[in-house]
Amino acid sequence: MRVAAVLTAAGSGSRLGSDLPKALVPLAGEPVVAHAARALVAAADLTHLVVTAPPAHVVDVAAALAGLAPGGCRVDVVPGGPSRQASVAAGLAAVVASGDLAPADVVLVHDAARPLVGADAVRRVVAAAARHGAAIPGLAVTDTVKVVDDAGRVTATPDRRTLRAVQTPQGFTLDVLRRAHEAGRDRAHDEATAATDDAGLVEALGLEVRVVDGDPRAVKITTAADLALAERLLHEDAAPITTAPGGHR
Repeated sequence: MRVAAVLTAAGSGSRLGSDLPKALVPLAGEPVVAHAARALVAAADLTHLVVTAPPAHVVDVAAALAGLAPGGCRVDVVPGGPSRQASVAAGLAAVVASGDLAPADVVLVHDAARPLVGADAVRRVVAAAARHGAAIPGLAVTDTVKVVDDAGRVTATPDRRTLRAVQTPQGFTLDVLRRAHEAGRDRAHDEATAATDDAGLVEALGLEVRVVDGDPRAVKITTAADLALAERLLHEDAAPITTAPGGHR
């Protein structure tokens, strides 16, 4: 089985208060997109990585990824579209055009905004996608969630035991992902109508999507506070382990 990935990195950095696209914002001295790409390549033994970049920053994103992938993984950077769904479709088209994957091979779709995803979570997604056709990582919801109407009135309180906060990468066989994007193509032109994740497009086909355990450290970087949290997590990883005189850590 071969594995390719589409890494969406076409978002703006406006909510971060940055003049740079989010993918190029520095995180521990490297662009966010470099951390995310490295995590995927290391975990999934990719044959092909396609990164979708803001059209005006394709060259900049390519430079951020220069020399990143080991031998055997092809890296391409393509312009993203007007919505996340359109950007994924552009990346998927590049994967298909390469001719490297068979219909049953796996394509991961990951957001550069989650640069700290761990290898175990990625591998769980790949294995479940290969077995079931579609798989997503999720975390149990610990807060009580309310459904409200336009006037702010509570209309329902769903059982949180049935809820999951969904992350990326999401994984699909090439055949399933192509069918889902072809069927949902008319939604992609505008963020107001576009699917917020690829599993939603698969669900719209009536196909099964499996959920595997996600990664609590795979925080999504949206605000400056999220970026600061990701910095702290990386610094914790890099900190040396010290042992007290009595032998306790």
